Amino acid sequence: MGEHFRVTGGARLVGEVDVVGAKNSVLKLMAAALLAEGTTTITNCPEILDVPLMGDVLRGLGCEVEIVGDVATITTPAELNHRADFASMSKLRASVCVLGPLVARCRKAVVALPGGDAIGSRPLDMHQAGLRKLGATSGIEHGCVVAEAENLHGAQIWLDFPSVGATENILMAAVLAEGTTLIDNAAREPEIVDLCVMLQQMGAKIEGAGTSTLTVHGVSKLEPTEHRVIGDRIVGATWALAAVATRGDLHIKGVDPHHLDLVLEKLRAAGAEVTLTEQGFRVVQEGRPQAVDFVTLPYPGFATDNQPFAVVLAAVCEGTSMITENVFEARFRFIEEMMRLGADARTDGHHAVVRGVEKLSSAPVWASDIRAGAGLVIAGLVAEGVTEVWDVFHIDRGYPRFVENMQRLGADVQRVSADPER
Repeated sequence: MGEHFRVTGGARLVGEVDVVGAKNSVLKLMAAALLAEGTTTITNCPEILDVPLMGDVLRGLGCEVEIVGDVATITTPAELNHRADFASMSKLRASVCVLGPLVARCRKAVVALPGGDAIGSRPLDMHQAGLRKLGATSGIEHGCVVAEAENLHGAQIWLDFPSVGATENILMAAVLAEGTTLIDNAAREPEIVDLCVMLQQMGAKIEGAGTSTLTVHGVSKLEPTEHRVIGDRIVGATWALAAVATRGDLHIKGVDPHHLDLVLEKLRAAGAEVTLTEQGFRVVQEGRPQAVDFVTLPYPGFATDNQPFAVVLAAVCEGTSMITENVFEARFRFIEEMMRLGADARTDGHHAVVRGVEKLSSAPVWASDIRAGAGLVIAGLVAEGVTEVWDVFHIDRGYPRFVENMQRLGADVQRVSADPER
């Protein structure tokens, strides 16, 4: 069964914690390096499993990739391999973001359908529809997305949903297309802005980053660059919600608090004292938090990645909370694990009603994805007894030095090997 975490309940998280580069940004920035021949350097990379996995994807396409600490150096050749194989693609969902750059550089791409977290369906229809608007043919053949274009040209593209992945792939294809592309109902996430900033440094002409309309004036060539990844707002929110759930006091550094405006407003409504600092923000919770409702929506709404932490908080609040999931239908499988820990929760479609209890109770639980895993560790901190969290490889994909950070903040969390007799 692999490693698991032993979490002893009763901890109050206190201290300072540094947030590293955003997982949901760095992998797309690495893919963007495919757009320019030469060496691109990306700094402030989180030291998580997904970064070397993306490095393997890029090596399979012909790049030289060196990852040392928080720096990734990617040397892209003049002639790329346009086939991204299943062995490397199957290990992480974000690997599909090589599709747009490959179509732009090679005018063809064969990209194996990716793997990743079990949080619900994430179809590639909008990715393919956008590429077709730009002049490519695209379809699914033998488990791969196959796209090809003699020439890419500007187009007006309307996304049915502000999909982050579709916005990124269409954007990265459009920067090397001839003419002007308009992407309406584009995703507005800070990670999209970070990608736009890097592409602009490479010579791309993009207007409207951070708004729902992106205008891309195609150029014939991009140049390699050096870029620093923004702080991870999901990790920042993880610690912020953990501080309130454990009635703690955390100074969270290295992330722009304005990327968490709605999260921090919800925490204030729960009774937390939230103050902005030069390095980030501080969250202090005295006494039991009050119930708050959460609704997941695309940015600037409450992120679906933060929903498990909202459930944990609601489980120990005073009062009843309504959690509404509008993005990924399978996120609520996390609640089944929370019920093992004594949470009083019921689900109906994409709604969950959570009645707060004073304390949870320990039990063995299983992580189904990155955020569920981190959420279960936080739940273990507010449970009586010792909670075992299994399948912790998920957590390692999104949180560098998670156990060490927990221990430094006062939590008793241990990484242990599986008992061979279990």
